[in-house]
Amino acid sequence: MLLACKNELKDIAAIDFNDSLPDISARNIDFTFSESAMVQVRLTGPVMHAFEGDDPSMVFPEGFRVEFYDSAFNITSTITGNYGIHYREKQLMEARNNVVVINYETGERLDTEELIWDMKKELIFSNKFVKITSDNGVMYGDGLEAEQDFSKRRIINPSGEIEVEEDE
Repeated sequence: MLLACKNELKDIAAIDFNDSLPDISARNIDFTFSESAMVQVRLTGPVMHAFEGDDPSMVFPEGFRVEFYDSAFNITSTITGNYGIHYREKQLMEARNNVVVINYETGERLDTEELIWDMKKELIFSNKFVKITSDNGVMYGDGLEAEQDFSKRRIINPSGEIEVEEDE
């Protein structure tokens, strides 16, 4: 049995390969975001692909790490994930697959499979299952809305065991 196929050169030329190829690719990237000469956020990753056009974005197919700093240049919290997309104009960062947020000031840790960071509003949120671990116990939920430093948050459908101190 023999099989064959034939493509016309004009049909092949009509295929637009530019939509899937990045405009820029880089390895071992390290972006620092500062305001008034004060470093606030640092974004690192092993691979970054930048796409220009109507919705410019940077894709981190092999993972990333975001560090948040206080005025003394101490890391206050981090966000890591195995995959990320940064939408530049929307100022949104989407993290997927094994996403971890750590607040070093409170010792809390958030684990989820998807998290969105809204840089304009300085908020993080997820509609996926979340697990928050702290010295007081473990809390679970079906989603989360929080400030980007994880200081204030609202858990959707919370469950778990938390140790609460009684007031005297």
